[in-house]
Amino acid sequence: MTQTTLLFRDDPYLSTAEARVTGVTETGGIELDRTIFYAAGGGQPGDTGALERADGTMIPISTTIYGADKSQIVHVPADGAAIPEIGETLIAHLDWPVRHRHMRIHTGLHLLTVAVPFPVTGGRIGAEEGHLDFDIDGAVPAKDEIEAKLAAMIAADHAVTTEWITDDELIANPGLVKTMSVKPPMGSGHVRLVRIGDVDLQPCGGTHVQSTAEIGGLVVAKIENKGKQNRRIRIRFA
Repeated sequence: MTQTTLLFRDDPYLSTAEARVTGVTETGGIELDRTIFYAAGGGQPGDTGALERADGTMIPISTTIYGADKSQIVHVPADGAAIPEIGETLIAHLDWPVRHRHMRIHTGLHLLTVAVPFPVTGGRIGAEEGHLDFDIDGAVPAKDEIEAKLAAMIAADHAVTTEWITDDELIANPGLVKTMSVKPPMGSGHVRLVRIGDVDLQPCGGTHVQSTAEIGGLVVAKIENKGKQNRRIRIRFA
């Protein structure tokens, strides 16, 4: 089985690319030799878009997921869509406006972990809003206080970059992991970190904008009580 090359890891702004069909699953999922589509994981939805055939017809992609073998990504076509032949060359087209909003919200959620420095028990990224669940022992920060901290970090225009460390280095630095329920993928020997200026560094395999200013304005939409100490904080675009 051919491993999918993850083009979005090196360039999350790539919205179109040529790819070759390497397989089709029993349910009609399309496997490519390389992809710009992010597969659902870590709270971030799978990308949508279309695959263009040589004759110009489009195969709409309703979501993207990991296959049984985590090294392969499966592009799920919309119901009734045509299925390409193995070996066929296609042009992948990402639904860029939606992906970019995911990137902005995702980076905003990383900043939220700085504004609210408590362990994270879960989260979700959307095109309109995102949320994180925090295990908060003590007073819950006020909405306006959180918004002010987010606004300051966004306005500071911190660069967002990635780097890699080994599994052993992560084990030796457990404080890098802020999530309690979702553990960073380990086993391949290396782990990807996302660094935001000098304010945040944590393991993450998702897609992000290149600077905090690109996020735009964020507001705290709601703070919900989800248990004795669990608080869900929702952020959305201003």
